[in-house]
Formats: sequence, C-alpha cells, structure tokens
Amino acid sequence: MTQSGIYIAILVAAAVSFLVRTLPLTLIRKKITNRFLRSFLHYVPYVTLAVMTFPAIVDAAENPVAGIAALVTGAVMAWFNAGLFPVAVVCCVVVYTVGLIG
Repeated sequence: MTQSGIYIAILVAAAVSFLVRTLPLTLIRKKITNRFLRSFLHYVPYVTLAVMTFPAIVDAAENPVAGIAALVTGAVMAWFNAGLFPVAVVCCVVVYTVGLIG
C-alpha cells in the first residue's frame, strides 16, 4: 500500500467512526418508546464488554483450557454474588493450578 493509500484508509476509518457516533444523536431527537429497541440498547454495553473480554480471558494463559476453567469458575462465583476481589483471586489460582497440571 502506498503512503497516500494509508492516509486515505485512515481518513475513511475516521469518517465512518465519526458518522456511527454522531448519526444517532442527530437523527433521533425524541425519546425511544419501542420496548424491544429500548431493551436492545440497554444490553449493548454489556454485550460489547463481553465480546471484547472473552477472547482475552481465553488467550491470557498459555493453556486455553486454563482460561476457560477460570472463566467458568469466575462466572459461577459471580452468579452466587461473590465480590470482585475474591473472584479475581480464585480465578488466578485456577489458572495457576490448571497450568501446573496441564
């Protein structure tokens, strides 16, 4: 790719990013009353966070099985209302233990 092609790609990416962020603000002026759309928009931040962190959790350890074991352990602990610190500590111990075993 040439130097000018790189600059064009950067400008196009910036323009698309800008439009995606500003169009909803400019086109939707009134309150959203559709229940389905409101529910969908409510869960977007959580889904985005999960999609970004899931691959990092699995790939963080040298062994993907250790990452998956820690993910399952952390999810179960969180389901039973464990705090953030105990979940993090137990997940680290699980990754270490599974790494030693496998």
